[in-house]
Amino acid sequence: MSDPASGVDPRAARLVELLAGRRATLAVAESLTGGLIGARVTTVPGASAVFVGGVVSYATALKERLLGVPGDLLAAEGAVHPAVAEAMAAGVRDLCGASYGLAVTGVAGPEPQDGRPVGTVHAAVYGASGVTHGDFLFRGSRDRVRAATVEAAIDLLIGVLEANVGEQFG
Repeated sequence: MSDPASGVDPRAARLVELLAGRRATLAVAESLTGGLIGARVTTVPGASAVFVGGVVSYATALKERLLGVPGDLLAAEGAVHPAVAEAMAAGVRDLCGASYGLAVTGVAGPEPQDGRPVGTVHAAVYGASGVTHGDFLFRGSRDRVRAATVEAAIDLLIGVLEANVGEQFG
C-alpha cells in the first residue's frame, strides 16, 4: 500500500520511475476500480511527466462508444473478459496518444456479472511490443477486490516495463 508518511505507493513510484526512464507515457482505462489506478499513480511526485490521463468506463456501452471495444465482443462475452481488457487498453492508448495503455475490467461485487463470479478481474497492457494480459480471481470484500486490482494492474505494467528494458520513446 502507500507509505503513510508520504502518501506515495512504492509500486506507483516504481512505475513512474520506469516510465520516466523510457520517456514513455501512460493512459488508463478503468471499470471496476473507478479511477483508483489513476489516483494511485498521481500520488507520485513527477507523475505529470508520464501520466496522460484516463477513462472510467464503468458502463458497458461506454467501453464500446469511447474506447472502441467491439460491440460484437461485448454482446458475445459481456464486459468481463480478457479480450475486452485488451481492447480497452488499446483504445485508451490510442485515444490519449500514450506509449502504454493499461486497462482493468472485472466484478467487484456484491453480485456476479455476466456469469462471472465476484473477484474475477482481467487486466491488460498495450504498448509498442504488443499486448500483455493478466487474469485474476481475488477473494474478499468489494473494497479488497478493487484494491487488489489496482496493485495487480500496476504490477502487470511494471513487469512489462522491466521485461522490455531497452524500449525507449520520445
